[in-house]
Amino acid sequence: MDTKFITSILGKYVKSPLYRLYEARLAKKSKNWSKPEHVGIILDGNRRYARSLGLSNIIIGHELGADKLFEVMGWCTEFNIKVISIWIFSLDNFSRGKEEVDAILALIERKTKEYTNDNDDVHKKKVQVHYIGKLELLPQSLRDAISEMESVTKNYCNQYLNVAVAYGGREEIVDACKAFLLDQKKLGLEIDELIQSLEPEKLKPYLYTSRNPDPDLIIRTSGEVRLSGFLLWQSVYSEYYFCNTHWPQFRKIDFLRALRSYHLRKRRFGR
Repeated sequence: MDTKFITSILGKYVKSPLYRLYEARLAKKSKNWSKPEHVGIILDGNRRYARSLGLSNIIIGHELGADKLFEVMGWCTEFNIKVISIWIFSLDNFSRGKEEVDAILALIERKTKEYTNDNDDVHKKKVQVHYIGKLELLPQSLRDAISEMESVTKNYCNQYLNVAVAYGGREEIVDACKAFLLDQKKLGLEIDELIQSLEPEKLKPYLYTSRNPDPDLIIRTSGEVRLSGFLLWQSVYSEYYFCNTHWPQFRKIDFLRALRSYHLRKRRFGR
């Protein structure tokens, strides 16, 4: 089944007059809301959405999910959200069937190449793209595509997009600790001195997202109420919003509701 056909059907469904009216009302109210600077999104529900449509090839769900990304990026631009971190493939996902894993990684590679050459969503908007995770586990062709994308966008600074692929939150913390200890070892410190020198703030420069502020808001789609380790260290003071909608169905109304929820919360940062 053609993904463009599916998308067109969805567009006709969600853009009913009542939908447009409610969206317009929320958008108008949002002008006075406090906005997050950094939003993290766990893109969940691609497979379940494909199955809900009765599709035999669940990769179509992932393709629809990939198409949704830059629509949401556009909403972030509209609401002056500077940093977006998305989780598209976890380390646990490698345990799925080989055919599905290969197809997902091939899709990520194809979309990475498309967006590297895309003039509207990346280059005109000056989006700096950075991939985070255990990238050494990815096929070489995908790693090459990632390297090219990061190279051509490295000087952009209007918006920052972190793409978590082959990512695990625990593994990120372990990697940060290893890198910190190796740097300290180069200074000739003994084990007791290394232990004494290890403090939370000293690990921050070694995290995958060290160039960005911690996420203010984390959104997870598809009804799962957990983080599954996403930005485990960075999310200590994040606000969370869980949405029942599958990622390919994620609407601007859902996004506005998440922003409204964020605005209504009083952030105490442990105080």
